[in-house]
Amino acid sequence: MKFTSERLTYRLYDQADFDFLYSILSDPEMVRYIGNGNTRDVQETQLFLDWILSHYKSNEEYGLKLIVRKEDNIPIGHAGIVPQTINGKQQLEIGYWIAREYWGKGYASEAAKTFLNRGIKQLGITRFISLIQPDNQASRKVAIKNGMKLEEEIVLKGKDVCIYSFMS
Repeated sequence: MKFTSERLTYRLYDQADFDFLYSILSDPEMVRYIGNGNTRDVQETQLFLDWILSHYKSNEEYGLKLIVRKEDNIPIGHAGIVPQTINGKQQLEIGYWIAREYWGKGYASEAAKTFLNRGIKQLGITRFISLIQPDNQASRKVAIKNGMKLEEEIVLKGKDVCIYSFMS
């Protein structure tokens, strides 16, 4: 599975992408608003990669996809449609992480919009969420730019989280 947007290519992760994933997960600034905010070591990164790969077994459309910049074939982050359980209910999240050196260039907005449109047009999904910690202003702007609205604030795994939603 491989598809593109204006400046980006999206593809399935594989084991060869471990070093890139580790570079993101071991950067304190990158994970500040992700999960518990802690960096991950080599073993924890492998577990996270295994989790990513596990989504592909049930449906390759779900799970995080590696984002590669078309102009130079460099991986810059990941995004995707990620199944989440929120308050006992299955929901589909539009998730996106961009490596720090590529922040502020519109890549997160482009990726989020690509997955939102793909979900609606090709998969027939009518509702999406994005889970964003309150202080993550950049991700909140991406959600709003792509038509999402703040639905509620909850505590998820001990962290305050804003749920942004989109209904088509």
